Amino acid sequence: MRRPTTIALLVLGPLGCRPDSDEPEPEPMLEPSIYETEEELGEALFGDVNLSRNRTQACATCHDPERAFTDGRPDPQGLVSAVSSGDDGTSWGDRNAPTAAYARMTPAFGYGTRERHNKQNNNRLYTGPLGGLFWDGRVPDLEGQAGGPPLNPLEMGMVDQAAVVERLTDDDEYFSAFIELYGDDVFDADEGAYVAMTQAIAAYERTDVFAPFDSRYDRSLTGEVALTFKELTGKAVFFSQFANCSICHQLYSEGDPINERQEPFTGFEYHNVAVPVNAEVRARNGVSGPDLGLLNNDAVIDQAERGKFKVPTLRNVAVTGPYMHNGVFRELRTVVEFYDRHNNAEMRARNPETGEPWRDAEIPETVATDLLDVGDPLTDLEVESLVCFLRTLTDQRYETLIEPNGIDCAD
Repeated sequence: MRRPTTIALLVLGPLGCRPDSDEPEPEPMLEPSIYETEEELGEALFGDVNLSRNRTQACATCHDPERAFTDGRPDPQGLVSAVSSGDDGTSWGDRNAPTAAYARMTPAFGYGTRERHNKQNNNRLYTGPLGGLFWDGRVPDLEGQAGGPPLNPLEMGMVDQAAVVERLTDDDEYFSAFIELYGDDVFDADEGAYVAMTQAIAAYERTDVFAPFDSRYDRSLTGEVALTFKELTGKAVFFSQFANCSICHQLYSEGDPINERQEPFTGFEYHNVAVPVNAEVRARNGVSGPDLGLLNNDAVIDQAERGKFKVPTLRNVAVTGPYMHNGVFRELRTVVEFYDRHNNAEMRARNPETGEPWRDAEIPETVATDLLDVGDPLTDLEVESLVCFLRTLTDQRYETLIEPNGIDCAD
C-alpha cells in the first residue's frame, strides 16, 4: 500500500546517535482531504480521467453533466454519436449511453408485478423483470453501475481493480479522503478500496444534482408556470387511454399528493418495442448477431426475454438523443411516429429521417404487439403536441439545449 510522502525529523543524541527508546515511532499524520463528504469525493471521481487506462475518459465523458448526463461526443460524421467510443480511441460500444439522471430512482433488478395506471384491455398489470441498472438490468444498484465502466475494455479499459486502486493511491487527496471516510484499513485489499470508490460515486449520483425535479412539468404542478396549449394537449394525450405512452412510462398515479411530484416517467419494465438494428453502429464496431437484451443479464435465462430492454426514463428526453437502446433514431418526433405507426400504418409508413420504410425489428419474435397496438391513430398536431409535452420534462438547467426542429410549442 502506498503511503503519502512525509518528512520525518529525528531527534539525535550525542555524536548523532539515535536515543534509546522503547517507544514506537508515531505514524505520519495525514493532511485533511479537500473532499469532506462522500458526495464530494464521488463528484471528483466521476469526473476524473485518470481512472481510465490512457487517462482520457471519465464517468462524466459518457455521462456529461452539461448534457443531462449523456454522451454528446460526435461520431465520425460529426453528429452526436449513437454509441460511445472508448478510452483506447478505437473501440465503440454497441448501445447508447443512457442518462445517469434520475437513475437513483431505479429499484434493484428482480421479478415482480406492478399495477399500471393506463388500464386498457389486458394491460392492467405487468408481471416480469423490473429494475436494475444498464439497459439489461445486469447490476442491482448505482454502486454496481459505477464499478462497471472502469474495467470494461470498450470503455475506460483498466486491466483490473488493482490498477484502479493504484491510480487512487497516486493522488494524495484521494488517499486521505478514503482513509477519513472509509477507515484506516480501506486500502488493505484492492477489492475493498474499489467498492469504496463505487460507493462514493453512487453517493454523488444520489444527490439532487442528478434529480432536481425542476422541469416545466414539475413547476406546472405547483402553479409556478403555465403550460401552453400544445404542451397541455400533449399531456392529455400522454396520460390518456387514446395512446399507449403512460402504460410503460408512468409509475405513480396522477394526483398522488406526494409521489406525483417525483414521477420518473418509467415503470422500469422490460419490452421489445420492435427497434430495428442500427446498421451503421454494427458496421463501425464489427459486432455481428442480434443484441439479446435481457439475456445479457446473468439472472435471466428464459429465451422469451430475448431482445427486451428496460423502459428508460423520459426525464430530459428532449435533450438526450439519439434514441432507443442503440441510438437508431435522432429526432424525438421520429420516436413518436415510430410508435404511432402501429395504429396509423398508412400515415406513418416511412421513417421521416430516412424517407425509407421502417426496418424490421431486430428480434421480431418477442415484440410486444399487445402494447404497441394500444391506442388510436395520432394526428400531426397530436404528434407535435406530444413532443411539446416531452420537452416540458427537461430540467431547468438544460432548457437552453432544446432544439426546435421545426416544432413551435408556444401558444
